[in-house]
Amino acid sequence: MITATVPAATSTDILAVANIPVLWILAIGVFGAIILQSVVYMRAARKAGPAADISEAELKTSFRAGAVAAIGPSLAVVLVSVALLTLFGTPAVLVRIGLVGSAATESASASIASGTMGAELGGPDYTQSVFAVAFMAMSMSGAMWMLATLILTPLLRRGDSKLRRVNPALMAIVPAAALIGAFASLGIAELGKTPVHVLTVIVSAVVMGICLLLAKKFSQAWLREWGLGIAILVGLFTAFLAHTSGMAPVA
Repeated sequence: MITATVPAATSTDILAVANIPVLWILAIGVFGAIILQSVVYMRAARKAGPAADISEAELKTSFRAGAVAAIGPSLAVVLVSVALLTLFGTPAVLVRIGLVGSAATESASASIASGTMGAELGGPDYTQSVFAVAFMAMSMSGAMWMLATLILTPLLRRGDSKLRRVNPALMAIVPAAALIGAFASLGIAELGKTPVHVLTVIVSAVVMGICLLLAKKFSQAWLREWGLGIAILVGLFTAFLAHTSGMAPVA
């Protein structure tokens, strides 16, 4: 009896190549670099703190606030990553979503790359060859992010120095305005999607405002640090309740 064999390149068993040991080794190496980089930055901040009139207590507070503020966004990334595991495998998801880029950007890059081969992500024609091309596109997309940062950071630093010489107070306003603009644009972009999105944004904003008011009124600095994390968690819970109650339109 003669049995036909399916060439590896045309196999749809994506996880067979998505979880190969070499990708796991590379993923572990990337996270090792992230940990080392974090340690270097924290040590540099502690060393430069006295020169900037930043006390050790203030540094600890800023580190703690940053860690707490990262909880909410990290949960959102984890939820998206779980959905992408069957498409890209664990190592690719850990590196691409955990290091650079965003779920939307990475998925868009992979989808465009798959489309050039006449395939669809997760579809019946999503073979190992298509996965390899999609993974390469995702990697190149992330590499461009890192190269842009490497090239543009020194240029922006020069502009920062010049602005500080012209008007030192301006550089205290520009970063705050940039952050407000970034978060506002992200929030406004979600408002027009579904009533669930509108409700989630409103509830999150209200919770954040309450946390800041309570922190100021009762002198509770921890509420200011935990405010963003609390607002995101409450927003996620609100979105879940609204979706399960049938508030979201049925596709």
